[in-house]
Amino acid sequence: MNRVPDEGMVLVPGGSLLTKTPEEGRALALTLARHTIHNIHNIQPDLDVLKGGRPNCSTTPGSLTAAAHVVAIEFQTIAAANNYWRS
Repeated sequence: MNRVPDEGMVLVPGGSLLTKTPEEGRALALTLARHTIHNIHNIQPDLDVLKGGRPNCSTTPGSLTAAAHVVAIEFQTIAAANNYWRS
């Protein structure tokens, strides 16, 4: 079976949600969302099977909306952890 490497399964890259700017926070949110999707491999550990479904997911409006929702939730979490970047 073709599995995702362990380094692709990191839940919080760098071990912190703290960022210096909202731009860095948004970038971290996108990274966390990608890692969230990779962690689906725990449910579907066969990378070839998972990749086989990507063409459908990447063009289905509902799937794209769901992916955007994941990013928004991750960004909301990061913003709260950073006290909305207030000094």
